[in-house]
Amino acid sequence: MLTMAPEIEVLARFGRALADPIRCRILIALREAPAHPADLAELLGVSRTRLSNHLACLRDCGLVVAVPVGRRTRYELSDPRLGHALDDLRTAVVAVAAGTDRTCAEAADKDCC
Repeated sequence: MLTMAPEIEVLARFGRALADPIRCRILIALREAPAHPADLAELLGVSRTRLSNHLACLRDCGLVVAVPVGRRTRYELSDPRLGHALDDLRTAVVAVAAGTDRTCAEAADKDCC
């Protein structure tokens, strides 16, 4: 049904954000606690420039917010429910992965899985 277009667009944007392993790791780290970019870069083992690009993407998607703290900026999930959603998604993905050791047969052709 097309009446759900705004919700579908939001889900697609969330999916695009999760499509990159570094962005996934950022979201999971921020699920644990808010963090400053320098700390996130060190934790994830990526350059500050690369981290900055990913944080900008996550900000643009509305998944994280930048909170000024004095002269520094701290990042956190934009809504606490995102942390619960990430937990639920991780649990579901692990459960599905445990039931199969392959991706779909058409993964390469359809650019999925």
